[in-house]
Amino acid sequence: MERLDLYKCDICGNVVEVILNGNGELVCCGQPMKKMEAQQQEEAMMEKHIPVFVSLDDGYQEVRVGEVLHPMLPEHYIMFIETISKDKSQTQLKFLKPGEEPKMLLKDSFGEAIAREYCSIHGLWQSK
Repeated sequence: MERLDLYKCDICGNVVEVILNGNGELVCCGQPMKKMEAQQQEEAMMEKHIPVFVSLDDGYQEVRVGEVLHPMLPEHYIMFIETISKDKSQTQLKFLKPGEEPKMLLKDSFGEAIAREYCSIHGLWQSK
């Protein structure tokens, strides 16, 4: 278990992010939680889930989910976007709701970073 790993309960769907790691095991609903592994490649016919870093005209950056934005329907949407610095010392997290655009404006430059997002149907995805 490492800092910023994500774990999910297969029974109730709870998702937990490790802030400080210890020696214990994460348990929910009476069973060990499973570490989530981010997908990084998509098949050509699937919807777009890969987070994309985009430079804006005003000098800021944003993360968009998919080159073509992911749908944001009540039954299928991006639940959150998170950016993490290479050394895992900084993060930025945005929770989303159906109807919102799956975008996050970056407040700070992390230098080299990863972005990850969680789709309500297709799970965890990430890119650099």
